[in-house]
Amino acid sequence: GCHGHLHRLRLHRLALERLIPALLSHGFCYVDGLLGDLAGSAVLDQVVEMHRSGQLQDGRLAGSIPGVSRKSIRGDQIAWVSGSERGCEAISFLLNLIDRLISVCASRLGDKAIRERSKAMVACYPGNGAGYVKHVDNPNHDGRRLTCIYYLNKNWNPKEHGGVLRIFPEGKLYVADIKPLFDRLLIFWSDRRNPHEVQPSYSTRYAITVWYFDSEERAQAKKRFRDLTAVTKFRAMASAPCRYHGAHKNNIFKIRTKHVDGQKQYKGSVWQFKMR
Repeated sequence: GCHGHLHRLRLHRLALERLIPALLSHGFCYVDGLLGDLAGSAVLDQVVEMHRSGQLQDGRLAGSIPGVSRKSIRGDQIAWVSGSERGCEAISFLLNLIDRLISVCASRLGDKAIRERSKAMVACYPGNGAGYVKHVDNPNHDGRRLTCIYYLNKNWNPKEHGGVLRIFPEGKLYVADIKPLFDRLLIFWSDRRNPHEVQPSYSTRYAITVWYFDSEERAQAKKRFRDLTAVTKFRAMASAPCRYHGAHKNNIFKIRTKHVDGQKQYKGSVWQFKMR
């Protein structure tokens, strides 16, 4: 009713007066007090419970560098959630609100291609100095257009706890330091315009990230991946010795399945991190 209508008006004003101008001029923006203390605390409780019950796993990298430990690059623990899981009701409420906000932004930015998003990545930096080195979310046109991060850290003091997200806006002479404060939503372009890092955290640091896709760029990225997979499979089959023909069909099948499994692993490490 009336409350919902006011809420929609507030979202529209927020998008039009604050978010869109900042995205256009700076490439990033943030808003404080997004949900309010009660709803924000409900989201925090659900994330803390996920962490406590062991649902968070080490964050993955798209590839590995010999002699460099994963934790020295990204030290977070994560879980992917859709919001429909039991115990994720408040998270679902948050995601719906961000969806509405982004749809207003997308329509006013003329970005009609933003029609889908990733699952939500619930992340915890455990406070042992873990961070995430400088990187770009979408350096290779994987479809991600906007990164949205909702922070959940009450009484956070960056001087003591660290954990600041530092953005290095492309072509600008400044950096932007974003404190991971409770009930703050940060939005920025996911591509090379916004390299960023998470500085080492010395207290448990919680956040929820979602990526909104440009559906055309994403479709092209999926096609590139399918083509790459097909070429790799074809090469594997072509390199299989001819003697497998006929009586040894089983062996070809084994080679194929082995290869398909390899692709699944590859798909897991590259695309789930990039494209979920």
